Amino acid sequence: MTAPHDRHERFPALRRRGFLAAAGGAAGAGALALAGCSGPGTSQDPEGKAGGTPRRGGRLRAAFAGGGAAETLDPHLGNLFVDAARGKALFDKLADYAADLSAEPRLAEAWEPNASLDRWRITLRRADFHDGKPLTAADVLYSYRRIADPAKAYRARASLEPIDLKASRATGERTLEFVLKRPTAEFPNVMAAFGTCIVQDGATSFDRAPVGTGPFEFVSFTPGRSTVLRRNDAYWDGAPHLDELEFIVANEESARVNALLGGQIAYAHELTPATGRAHEKAGAIGIVRLRNSAMQAFAMKTDRPPFDDPRVREAFFHIADRAELVDGALSGAGETGNDLFGKGYEYYADDLPQREQDLDRARHLLKRAGAEGLKVTLDTSAVAAGFTEAAGIFRDQAARAGVTVDVRMGSKDSYWKDILDSGTLCCYRSGAMPIESHISQRLLTGSTTNATQWHDKAFDALYQQAQSTEDKAGRAALYGRMQRKLHAEGGFLVWGFGDWILGTAPSLHGVAREAPANTLDWARFDKVWLA
Repeated sequence: MTAPHDRHERFPALRRRGFLAAAGGAAGAGALALAGCSGPGTSQDPEGKAGGTPRRGGRLRAAFAGGGAAETLDPHLGNLFVDAARGKALFDKLADYAADLSAEPRLAEAWEPNASLDRWRITLRRADFHDGKPLTAADVLYSYRRIADPAKAYRARASLEPIDLKASRATGERTLEFVLKRPTAEFPNVMAAFGTCIVQDGATSFDRAPVGTGPFEFVSFTPGRSTVLRRNDAYWDGAPHLDELEFIVANEESARVNALLGGQIAYAHELTPATGRAHEKAGAIGIVRLRNSAMQAFAMKTDRPPFDDPRVREAFFHIADRAELVDGALSGAGETGNDLFGKGYEYYADDLPQREQDLDRARHLLKRAGAEGLKVTLDTSAVAAGFTEAAGIFRDQAARAGVTVDVRMGSKDSYWKDILDSGTLCCYRSGAMPIESHISQRLLTGSTTNATQWHDKAFDALYQQAQSTEDKAGRAALYGRMQRKLHAEGGFLVWGFGDWILGTAPSLHGVAREAPANTLDWARFDKVWLA
């Protein structure tokens, strides 16, 4: 085994370091903020052929952008994709997201609510930590109480807000009852939230010898450079095919691609659409496109002029040529949006007509609103791929409707914080999450990341009604009503859904191809193999 200190001497393509544009800030490394249905029997190899019979053995080297010397293996502190991937390898959550962003059981073998949906009984599966200790209800309660500590900055703290952790209790070694502050029909989404990994009761240190229940065990960790893990033969979900897994940090995309082409790694995370398109044609490496992984939008502030007038918001819906935005800003690597989050996800209102560009209708609405000759500022930044390109394309589209859009470049370091409260119109992106979570985190009057400042008491009431409705069909109908309202007068102009692009070596098999980023089968290295 190569020692961590000489990793980059062996792999010169990985020496270069650069800035990582995280996938969301307020929009979420939720953006990770970060479950598929493709198992080893259905996954395909990089060329799209059947993966064949899994082969045991070998070390997979996977390159991700990283966070430098401040990186940690604490699964409750991570914000980047590499954090999520390492956390998934070492730890487990009670639940995780399927490809349609519905919650499916992981460490929680079963869950059941009471009639009023404010108490949930959880049964844990039989699983062991890497040191042989069995998973217990005490580990779960400790983990959640640690995450909820108000003195800490753990990412998932807001996700656990519905739980009354003082009243929640263990009812047996492998059973516990979560007491909630209010009815929450979609409580499984809370258990699947990013950053809710289960650690051992009392664990406080993770960078020297982290102990989880995950498919891989710790070997070594050098922040900003390399993490080496080995197969957990006793893993509850079946031992991985790989002997070892190594995460290598390479912040520059060119370094990841060159290392892949040179055979130094077999998996390169986060490639640009242009790179993906070029190498699909060349054929030397496999390109995997994870569809519907990133919502692309413009966020209009609904609480201030000019977007406090719903006619102006509707006019902007009609100004957008979504196909042109996808082609120009995403190099065609995505699908057109329809002003709603979550295309292809559970509860998505796909019965609504696809909105098309209609400049005459836009001019008519602006005239009715007394907004002819409108001038607005569009905030953007190089913080995310396609943002600056989308801003320029939309500026030109708006000009054809008589609207002047001034594009203002913001800082990559502070963009997500700046746009939450300031400005009137901005570029926005979000990673995969359940539609219910998108609503609760961004569209309720009290939501902390309400980038559109959407405040609607009737909308809030529909959400609360949905959370008090046990029948899934009844909840779906309520989510449909909420989405119809957003489609008509909301603040998100959702123009597209970008692919998440991965590069793989021809020797790597079993990579799930139907798993948006942030879901269970994304970066699920316990189900891949080398051949």
